[in-house]
Amino acid sequence: MANFIPYGRQSISVADVEAVCEALTSDFLTQGPIVGQFEQAVAQLSGCQFGVAANSATSALHVACLALGIGSEDIVWTTPNTFIASANCAVYCGAKVDFVDIDPQTYNLCTVQLAEKLMRAKTENRLPKVVIPVHFAGHPCDMRAIYELSKHYGFSVIEDASHAIGAKYKGTPVGNRYSDICIFSFHPVKVMTSAEGGMAVTNNEALADHMRLLINQGITKSKRDFDTRSPGDWYYEQQTLGFNYRMTELQAALGLSQLNRLDSFIKRRRELVQRYYQLLSGLPIQLPGEADYAYSSWHLFPIVLNEALTEQRAAIYQYLREHNIGTQVHYIPVHTQPFYKQMGFSWGQFPVAEEYYARTLSLPLFPELSDTDQEYVVQTLKDAIDKAFIL
Repeated sequence: MANFIPYGRQSISVADVEAVCEALTSDFLTQGPIVGQFEQAVAQLSGCQFGVAANSATSALHVACLALGIGSEDIVWTTPNTFIASANCAVYCGAKVDFVDIDPQTYNLCTVQLAEKLMRAKTENRLPKVVIPVHFAGHPCDMRAIYELSKHYGFSVIEDASHAIGAKYKGTPVGNRYSDICIFSFHPVKVMTSAEGGMAVTNNEALADHMRLLINQGITKSKRDFDTRSPGDWYYEQQTLGFNYRMTELQAALGLSQLNRLDSFIKRRRELVQRYYQLLSGLPIQLPGEADYAYSSWHLFPIVLNEALTEQRAAIYQYLREHNIGTQVHYIPVHTQPFYKQMGFSWGQFPVAEEYYARTLSLPLFPELSDTDQEYVVQTLKDAIDKAFIL
């Protein structure tokens, strides 16, 4: 039996360790120069002018909502097929949250359903102030369609690209032109890591300044921002209620080092995806695809079992786990969580996302997954499906 194979895992090199050790022995462990260097590097990668680092993507989503003026009178829409942070960030601001069902092919927020829901919302005077599309599994949403709807209906857009650093939409990096703010995650199972950490990128300087202020306790030391004349270089002002959402120098050093291998990470992920296509051919499953407008960074490889296997999904999951394969389910629809049920949501409201959830499993996908281990994953999945049909 193979050693445990997780669905995702970081790749840490000697250079990564050396970069963190160098930061650890420098004059600054936090609020030093490396965070700024990391911000500039990620902004440049995404084709944006400004980057704002945070201690997590969740924190970055929160301050992005606040920077766009989200408050208790506002409505924010996102997808039910995402991690809870994509919705929670709006709730933190006191806003009401709603969802748009997903496209059955990409598993992303469906632009057709978004357009239909916007038409209904306009007649009811319940249009969203912000829409948060999520690039699920690293596959970009149809951002131009969302952008055009945003201009027609007057809402702002936050791209939740937590899965999708290095991905491209119509040949350009995600976050480059069709949103107000774009968020990346550097959690260890993501495409690259800073241990924990997130980043907001934008082309709007005022939004960048506002997010940076919020991340740093609402404090500024910039004289141009002071309400009064500065009595000395020691002076600072708290200009709003902010948070301690700062990224450390150690995290930024790791992130900068990982950026050097981002292209190779994505190349290997895409190679493994092509192998999965070949190895899984003929099985009673639906494989994830890639739209003609998309270049996916392939954070996840979610398969969908055929309808006949719906009732056996738990058994297949357990079989894989018992054979040291760390499959996972991405995601339980947000609107079905107890917290959101308390807001009035229920099963049956977003049927495409619910049907996808009922039959999906994510197979291991990370750069250091060997061909041999991948073949073991596939053979074990075949065995699990054969056993499920016997049962």
